[in-house]
Amino acid sequence: MMIYSMTGYANATHEVPIVADSGDPPTSVSVELRTVNSRFLDLNFRIPDDVRASEPILREMLTQKLGRGKVEIRINLQRSEILPTINTLNHDALEQLALLEPEILRHFPAAGRLTTNEILHWPGVLSRRSGSAQMADSLSETVIKCAQQALHELISMRAREGAQLAAMLLDKVAEMESIVSQITPWVPELMAKHQQKIVERLQEALGLATAGNAPVLVSPEETAERIRQEMTIYGIRIDINEELSRLSAHLNETRRITQQGGRVGKRLDFMMQELNREANTLGSKAAAKELADTAMSLKLLIEQMREQIQNLE
Repeated sequence: MMIYSMTGYANATHEVPIVADSGDPPTSVSVELRTVNSRFLDLNFRIPDDVRASEPILREMLTQKLGRGKVEIRINLQRSEILPTINTLNHDALEQLALLEPEILRHFPAAGRLTTNEILHWPGVLSRRSGSAQMADSLSETVIKCAQQALHELISMRAREGAQLAAMLLDKVAEMESIVSQITPWVPELMAKHQQKIVERLQEALGLATAGNAPVLVSPEETAERIRQEMTIYGIRIDINEELSRLSAHLNETRRITQQGGRVGKRLDFMMQELNREANTLGSKAAAKELADTAMSLKLLIEQMREQIQNLE
């Protein structure tokens, strides 16, 4: 399965088939799709009233093919001449209005009866139609055809960008794995050096080093035992083997999710949170400059990955 970006653009234009002797002018339909990243699928239609009836079909089409992203759907109609607008009365709306008016007057006698102008401007009473019935059907079919072509091109573009993002993510994973594998053999030596410094400081603090003929404040046996206890506690506190193991496991899972493909954006975003948590812990436990630098390098790579993952579906 492929990985898809949430950003993309596509458009398509088609001429509306004209029925001979219908009097309808040549008309072209243009469908434009723009998408940017978003936590959910957000559809925003900007279409003329002439093709508003096609919106449910377009909405279903986009929902089936797109998982996440803010999508702007813009439809433009270009006619060679302006069509006269034909107004027809909606008899169902008139009958409903006629039934409601007496009820309103019974409760509010002072309200007064509706005027002709008010009735004509009542929502739904007038149905506006431009062109012939054949033109309306052809227009709707052309809109759907344009939308299908634009959607196909949009998905292809999102797939190409998604493939590039996936390659970048895998490169970052490999770079982080390299850092972890390089630092792991150094950990015992770095910790031993740091522990030796701590031992020397403890020996001095416990009074092992005396000045002149001053008596030893603490016996060697007590000093050794105290140092052993402190180093045991300290060794547990700065042990980073678990963090390195979890980092490796999270990196393996990130690679697996990326290679598996599909709608991976939310899962990869979760993995970035887990990786960042381990990198922070590694930094807080760093007992040597080399480990602190490693934690910082990992966090920079994780942040770079997180920024790109925000664009994935």
